[in-house]
Amino acid sequence: MPPFFPVNYTEAIDWLYATQGIGIKLGLENIRRLLVAFDLPCYPGSPSPAPILHVAGTNGKGSVCAMLDAICRAAGLRTGLFTSPHLVTYRERIRLSGAMIPEEDAARWLTRLRDSVAGWEYPPTFFELTTALAMAWFREQGAEVIILETGLGGRLDSSNALPPAATLLTPISLDHQQYLGDTLAQIAAEKAGIIKPGVPVVSALQAPAAAHVISETAMRLGAPLHWVETPVDVPVGLRGSHQRWNAALAVAGARLPGVLGRKISEEAIAEGLRKVVWPGRFQQIHDSGERDREIILDGAHNPAAAERLVMTWQECYGETSKNADARPTILFGALRDKDIEAILARLAPLARRFLLVPVRNPRSTSPEELLAIVHRHSPGLSCTLFNSMEEALAAFEPESPGDRLLVTGSLFLVGDAFAHLEAAVRDPVSIQ
Repeated sequence: MPPFFPVNYTEAIDWLYATQGIGIKLGLENIRRLLVAFDLPCYPGSPSPAPILHVAGTNGKGSVCAMLDAICRAAGLRTGLFTSPHLVTYRERIRLSGAMIPEEDAARWLTRLRDSVAGWEYPPTFFELTTALAMAWFREQGAEVIILETGLGGRLDSSNALPPAATLLTPISLDHQQYLGDTLAQIAAEKAGIIKPGVPVVSALQAPAAAHVISETAMRLGAPLHWVETPVDVPVGLRGSHQRWNAALAVAGARLPGVLGRKISEEAIAEGLRKVVWPGRFQQIHDSGERDREIILDGAHNPAAAERLVMTWQECYGETSKNADARPTILFGALRDKDIEAILARLAPLARRFLLVPVRNPRSTSPEELLAIVHRHSPGLSCTLFNSMEEALAAFEPESPGDRLLVTGSLFLVGDAFAHLEAAVRDPVSIQ
């Protein structure tokens, strides 16, 4: 096979996205092989030169990671943040002290990875390559703490091949059942797979079935377990009462004795939580054109997230059962492997009307299918079908001063809407 030569960012990303044909492969053999090939920390075995905070759960993982990152930065630490998926550009997934990985660094490391795996019989997946890229770049840039969000599950997620200094678990609910199991206990067992012998664990309050699995796993592995039982009482930059609980989980992780190598001050905690930003999670955008529209973006892609979205909407804009003007117009699209029936069952009572669109993804549900589901739950609710998110955004006219547009359903849809509203150039959409 001829040697590979350095490529630019666009060429590197095209190669990386081509690996999506491999699909989602649960297992740690390939990622361990990659980590060893690049002399990166790998569990079990080599420790990480910077403490790793590993975050799993169903909802709130990204928010908790963003809060941990903000707290550590406020404390003066050089942070590496690894999250997924991205909204607009792949580079969002890998950040150093808040700044995305530069295009030239991403291209350089992806070229090296491509060279390394060229002869592999079983090539690594998109997410395995991204995990290795992140860790190599964090080491190169001298990150002093690394915050890792799991991609799918936990036990067999590629991030689980890395040695954590602490593990954190956000609330666990039903999602990705085709990969993780049909019951809450089965899914919790996969998420709790990030727990390591003797490594401290911090968990949000959980449903009884999930709490039992977490407690049993931590006890079996001798991992000290701390439960977060009260929300924070300081201002948080993300909207919704549930974010105060996410903040409490992040604070508990940052305060674990000896994990970060220094004590995090209350001032750093307060500053980090006040300044934290996490796009696409009840994000408010004012479209200040001729129509002066208020648009909210939120990727509520499973039933539990949809419930929290409804609660946050009513906290911010008023109880919709008492004030019809508080109801939003909902622009909705979803992937067919999600529990769309349960998601729309929760959103339909909130909605003034629906604008139904396809998602720019091969797994998209059609607007016609979405219409049938909406009408099963709210037969008289007004629904308009569009061929694209862009068409629906252009068509939205507020019916009253309180008519806001809520874009929700799939994070892919939210990312497209964000890029469109901000006139940003969007990278290809990943399947993960």
